Amino acid sequence: MWQKLSDFLTALIAEKGASLNTEQAYRRDIEQFLSAQGIRKPQDLTTDKILAFLNDLAKNPSAPKTQARKLSAIREFCKFLFSEDYLTENPAADIESPKQQKLLPKFLSESQMDVLIDAAKRHQDIKYRRLAAMLILMYHCGLRVSELVAAQVNSINFAKKQITVLGKGAKERIIPVSEAALEEIDDYLTFRQCFTKDKNNRWLFPSLSAKEGHITRDSFYKQLKNLAKETGDASVFQITPHVLRHSFATQLLNHDVDLRSVQKMLGHESIGTTQIYTHVINDDLIKTVQQVHPLNDIKK
Repeated sequence: MWQKLSDFLTALIAEKGASLNTEQAYRRDIEQFLSAQGIRKPQDLTTDKILAFLNDLAKNPSAPKTQARKLSAIREFCKFLFSEDYLTENPAADIESPKQQKLLPKFLSESQMDVLIDAAKRHQDIKYRRLAAMLILMYHCGLRVSELVAAQVNSINFAKKQITVLGKGAKERIIPVSEAALEEIDDYLTFRQCFTKDKNNRWLFPSLSAKEGHITRDSFYKQLKNLAKETGDASVFQITPHVLRHSFATQLLNHDVDLRSVQKMLGHESIGTTQIYTHVINDDLIKTVQQVHPLNDIKK
């Protein structure tokens, strides 16, 4: 069964262009399922065992989002086994995903982002000066953290003021880069060589220790959290790499950028995914309502 899982993961990368992170996530979720349910051959894989696995997750309790993610991985694996004739029917075909509560994305305001970025730029440690460049690039372009750490030096076109990133499904997209972000990256490039012994290192943010050759997502996240603590500002303690991406989308919509443009820059397949950011209420709108709403004249 493990060989069939290996074949599935190979096909996932070759045929669907899945990233290494996606492949690893699928592997973990499916291995957990197979081990928990004692599945050793395709014929052991039944609808009842999938439901039993989901029920066990719900007792822990496992968040509906986690359950849905694991079910998605199992579905794809079952679909593969069925298409390769290891199964006569797909046992996951009629299983519905757990209902998920839609939560509004967390984001930082422009002033909160300024606090964080200023702290990084003032830092004496060059790791945090590099972090400042990463923060600004991610915040100004709405990059996923995987896209940020794997960006290459030649991905930035200073003349055209844009960056080319490789997103989910190995799909490229071009995003405009602000003048402020370009200036910060240009400054960072003057000491970038401190992070690599290889003069031909292609990564924009190389690493002396990571086997990938570039800074890892975990390393970036740890530095980000440490920086947030150093600011002493409790309002930025909630920061995560994804909060930076949420902040990018939120600020664009707050400045009247249309939803379709935000969708393209974020690399969302569906406009529905981007619509969650329409919770944003423009500050000017709030002031207008407070000033002209007819109920404001009613005396209490």
